[in-house]
Order: sequence, then structure tokens, then C-alpha cells
Amino acid sequence: MAGLMKLACLVFACMIVAGPITANAVLTCTAVRGNLKGCFDYLLKNKPLSLACCSGVRNLIGIAHTTADRRQACRCLQNAARNKGPSLKTNRAAAIPRLCRVKIPHNIQISRRTNCNTLT
Repeated sequence: MAGLMKLACLVFACMIVAGPITANAVLTCTAVRGNLKGCFDYLLKNKPLSLACCSGVRNLIGIAHTTADRRQACRCLQNAARNKGPSLKTNRAAAIPRLCRVKIPHNIQISRRTNCNTLT
């Protein structure tokens, strides 16, 4: 019984230590791209905006809880925009919130010139 109690205390201690680490986890570029993959045809090929794009945008807004998450998502999007070069239609990107009827938190502007470090 004493051994079981020691094990329970050890598990509890690990949860206390690991809890804050996972609570501060930053959104990954893989998660950002995965949520926005439904937007690629709209942004690159002049295809109509899809429901999958709007759903992904809503989901991304929902999971970008912290300042670190929003800054990381911004950096991921800017890197993707740089990689796509002129084939990316930035005016179409800026129209997504209006077309999907979503409000981007904190008045974040969708632009290549957005300073990700100033996002809160």
C-alpha cells in the first residue's frame, strides 16, 4: 500500500511539473497549414472560396488562444506567403474574414507587412 501511495505522489508531482509546460505550448506551423489547406485553391488558383477554408479559419482562431500562438500563426502565414511569392493573391487573403463572416481577434491585419511581434 505504501508503494502505491508513493507512485500516486510521483504521478501527481509529474502532473504539477508538466502542466505549465503543456499549457504554454505554441501552435505549430503544421497545425496552421492543416487548418488553412482548404484556402490554398482560393489563394493560389482563383478558385471559389470553400466551406473548408472558412471552417479552417474558424478553427485556427479557436485554437490560437495565447499571444505566443497568434504570433506563431502570423509567422507561419508570412513564411508561407514568402514561399508562394507572387502567385499568392494577398487581396484575396485579406477578403477571407469578410467572406467567411469571421472576426479576426485583436484587429490583426492580413498582410505581408504585419509585424508579428506586435500582436497581443
